[in-house]
Amino acid sequence: MSATFVAPSTLDDVLSALAGGAVALAGGTDLVVGHRQGKKPLPDAVVSIDRVANLRGVSGESAITIAAFTTHDDAVHNDRIRSAFTAIADASAIVGSEATRSTGTLGGNLMNASPAADTVGPLLCLGGVAVLHSAAEGERRVDIGDLLLGPGRTSARSDELLTAIELPAPAPHTGSAYVRLEYRRHMEIAVVGATAVVSLGPDGSIAAARIAITAVAATIRRVPEAEASLVGTSGDVAAANASAALAAQAASPISDVRGSAEYRRAMVAVITRRAIVAAVARARGQHIAVPASDSTFGAQS
Repeated sequence: MSATFVAPSTLDDVLSALAGGAVALAGGTDLVVGHRQGKKPLPDAVVSIDRVANLRGVSGESAITIAAFTTHDDAVHNDRIRSAFTAIADASAIVGSEATRSTGTLGGNLMNASPAADTVGPLLCLGGVAVLHSAAEGERRVDIGDLLLGPGRTSARSDELLTAIELPAPAPHTGSAYVRLEYRRHMEIAVVGATAVVSLGPDGSIAAARIAITAVAATIRRVPEAEASLVGTSGDVAAANASAALAAQAASPISDVRGSAEYRRAMVAVITRRAIVAAVARARGQHIAVPASDSTFGAQS
């Protein structure tokens, strides 16, 4: 058990507790569950952020800011996220169970820094910036690609709190998708995941692309080779397959009880191709239902 637990109503008081060595608690779906499963003890001091005003919700019209305590369920049902940042909705819709989605937060999912975290690939590919606050240094911003260092490790200092994630406005005719390999429909951890974000040029070809792979490396990472191969193509299945093959080459999976390294690498190509096809379809105005993992299951190569 933790020796102390506080739940202040102001950001300054939260930051003061962090400066004194406390660990921030948001939804608790990682910290508390991990303790109950015997994976790690609870910290000596815990500070909850759930009572701090303005730490929950989505603001903005073109560019948006997602407050750190925004839940996965909030994201799934936010019209702006579903329409313009759809990969985040795809990912949020399949995190854990309904109970997990109603309490777990996007900020917690990001700061937990799991290589299998569903929402991180979309946040990374959509150009997310983490807004961090501390009592000593004030506010700073860090690109999500620079925030993630390894399993359970970020570049945030122990006295810093993630307060928001900023996302720039997508270019016109941009579509995004997150697809996950699933053995079952609920309470699953990604065996393989892939995010695709594509923007179409005036001639309808792909003008820009971002691809990230999940659960097949020490961190969730973009694949520049796969991105570059899509640019200038029509985004058809052949182009998607070529890009997905490059994503598979870039993967460095491990073998564990959920799948061998060889199986995971083969599935990277399949899942990445599905994500690309869904993202291109959305960029062209076609309806691909959220979550894309359901909509693209069984898609032909």
